[in-house]
Amino acid sequence: MQWRISSLVKAFVSPDSSLGTLDAQSVATLIATASDIALIVDADGTIRDIALQSEELSDDLGSFGTWVGRKLVSTVVADSRSKVTHLLADAAAHNTKPKWRHLNHAAADGRSIPVLYCAVAVGEDGRVVAFGRDLRAMSLLQQRLMMAQETLERDYSRMRDVEARYRLLFQMSSEAVLILDTVRHRVVEANPAARGLFGARAEQPAGQTLAEIFSPDTLESVQEHLQAIRADGRAEDFSARLLATGADVMVAASVFRQENTTLFLIRISPAPADTHAVPDVKEKLLRLVESAPDGFVVTDNTGNVLTANAAFLQMAGLAGEDMARGESLDRWIGNSGVELDVLITNLRQRGSVRFFTTTVRSEDGASLQVEISAVSIGNGGAPSFGFAIRNVGPRLQVEGPQARMMPRSLEQLSELIGRVSLKDLVRESTDVIEKLCIEAALQLTGDNRASAAEMLGLSRQSFYVKLRRYGLGDLATNEQN
Repeated sequence: MQWRISSLVKAFVSPDSSLGTLDAQSVATLIATASDIALIVDADGTIRDIALQSEELSDDLGSFGTWVGRKLVSTVVADSRSKVTHLLADAAAHNTKPKWRHLNHAAADGRSIPVLYCAVAVGEDGRVVAFGRDLRAMSLLQQRLMMAQETLERDYSRMRDVEARYRLLFQMSSEAVLILDTVRHRVVEANPAARGLFGARAEQPAGQTLAEIFSPDTLESVQEHLQAIRADGRAEDFSARLLATGADVMVAASVFRQENTTLFLIRISPAPADTHAVPDVKEKLLRLVESAPDGFVVTDNTGNVLTANAAFLQMAGLAGEDMARGESLDRWIGNSGVELDVLITNLRQRGSVRFFTTTVRSEDGASLQVEISAVSIGNGGAPSFGFAIRNVGPRLQVEGPQARMMPRSLEQLSELIGRVSLKDLVRESTDVIEKLCIEAALQLTGDNRASAAEMLGLSRQSFYVKLRRYGLGDLATNEQN
């Protein structure tokens, strides 16, 4: 058998002596081992034999057992048939540079199995050996790569669209918008509407500082607000004055991250016409309410929260005001779910409520004893309600459990409604009546315990037990009278 293999960088020098005498079985083993699939094809393109290395490839090809006796061109899909012709022509012409051809075999289930072939003519009768490499793994990787590239391209396209819209909005906004460095408080970027903030001389605002934008009398307040926003992330509008024009403006700021850098997005708009109608004292009062140790909540006329200060958020176990805004206040107020209805009903009828005792339930299940004072505020139609909530738990603990649970008079029983069950209220009422009757009997008899016991229809022993229970009288005195 004569092998004609060219295009090798380094061929065997003396194959006749080094390989010795190889029989057909040895040659077949070599051919099968050298490739994933090997085909013996005669001069007219008919498959005479086949060898497969992979069981998985054998399962995918399915009908490969019927290939023997068939034309090689009939085993491939339509777009690979011309490649089969070129593959066999190269081998028959003993091309000095045989090419590897990518053929797709038609599998039994309709899929295409990619195989890379190189054909070599052997012998004098035009027989050809086609060596094939399984490309399924590479094809799968290529498909995954293409899908990843398509996904990236879609993401990049979406990001470019978002950036284009942002740029257009940024440039066309009639309000001044600044992007500020959170560390040095320098302008990173500004839209055209913001250039007037820096005066006529500043054509390029980038690099300017806050001191070049705001007047000295409001600069410190602006810096404090920005530090507070960076610390807790809560964006609240605040007033300031421009250095270039002296105009009063409202500043809204928020924090965002970009490329591992924290930046401020600042929007500056003209101050409302009634800005000066709010005295500085009122502004200080609002700031005091926000930082007060007692909880303050404002709701609409149905009890839904409009705003709440930090103390109430802490009582309710909330991380931010956004978690409370829009929620009904009875989510946190009271145990029975009717306390808020009672409060709102009294507010609508009387306009204010004082010293309403109830509880505040936090998100983690804890409960606080509180005292609520509330007021109704007219709002040009439907009223709003303001609630001042004070934690009285520490005060009740100092007074002791007996003082907290034992009312001193019948009027104080109303304070227990909603805090204890009806059974406990009846027991407390009985104790109050007993105590009041004993005190009245002692007063009528001039503190004569024997007469008081007889007046109440009690034995002296039972009378003394009740005296000890309610802490009445001086039991150390002579009990003979």
